[in-house]
Amino acid sequence: MSQTMTSLQRILTALGQKPPDRVPFVLPVTMHAARQMGLSLREYFSKAEYVAEGQLRARDQFRHDAVVGFLYAPVEVEAWGGEVIFFDDGPPNSGEPFIRKPEDISHLQSPQIENCPSMMRTIEVLRLLKERIGDDALILGVVMSPFSLPVMQMGFDHYLQVMYECPHLFERLMQVNEAFCVDWANRQVAAGAMAIVYFDPVSSTTIIPREKYLQSGFLIAQRVIAQIKAPVVTHFASGRCLPILADVAQTGTVLVGVSVEEDLRALKSAAAGKVSLLGNLNAIEMRRWTPQQAEVAVKDCIARAAEGGGYILADNHGEIPYQVPEEVLMAISEAVHRWGNYPLDWVKGDAAPH
Repeated sequence: MSQTMTSLQRILTALGQKPPDRVPFVLPVTMHAARQMGLSLREYFSKAEYVAEGQLRARDQFRHDAVVGFLYAPVEVEAWGGEVIFFDDGPPNSGEPFIRKPEDISHLQSPQIENCPSMMRTIEVLRLLKERIGDDALILGVVMSPFSLPVMQMGFDHYLQVMYECPHLFERLMQVNEAFCVDWANRQVAAGAMAIVYFDPVSSTTIIPREKYLQSGFLIAQRVIAQIKAPVVTHFASGRCLPILADVAQTGTVLVGVSVEEDLRALKSAAAGKVSLLGNLNAIEMRRWTPQQAEVAVKDCIARAAEGGGYILADNHGEIPYQVPEEVLMAISEAVHRWGNYPLDWVKGDAAPH
């Protein structure tokens, strides 16, 4: 039996492609604490103290290995003056695109983070988490990649038009977005984030072919990640990445969030010696799981990917839906603590469920 590690030690050991004391896991529960605290989601996200307290409560409750200094994805749209729409039972979403037509890109200027209240609130969340957690657990910051952010800035249809038909406007948009992304990431690092999650769903092979990725999202990621002053986790938000996994490893990322739509054993084989994996519990199906189904899913992930380290168990999307019952999240935690202790002798002696 390995000596008990702190959450941060456990994650760093796994990222070093070695087995820690048990499989590390992350449950990105960005909304559940609002219900516990008797707050609407709009109220919960209105104060940094609420969000920081929510992350601390979730870690105490589910005994997972990381906290997330994150409000909601359209924080980055708010910075540009865009609309954010709140819901009672799910994460806020971006409203009407603020880039109305492709020609508007020519006049686009990167916003000042200090002028965006929700971004400054995020910075305060990270500061509070660092103050309370120190070096005991991993504190994650979050950015949208410059290559994927335009979906919220201008809508998918106009963005695809720019990407494929307007190279000069595309280059200009990436120039502005890259500067913004690097600044936003490094502000979070300065506030206490130990690593940055780089969400890049448009780069996934679910959306664009590998050839296009190598000409665009890949080069952008290389440039941006080289300038971020902390380790980077690349996440495709449920998008497929097996055909580009070896390429993604060359961007400088240390960890890749992978989709439930791909075989975890095949992903682990492709990643071996190159990059570590994060995933891939089905966050949508999780809403309907029983505790017993949660345990089966956890065992399956561990059996497929955890041997030898290089693996962190998590959901496949990067955010647990508000509708997932707490008893299911508790069952995931209990299963990891029961079945995730190294050495994983049961994997060899007990066939994993399929």
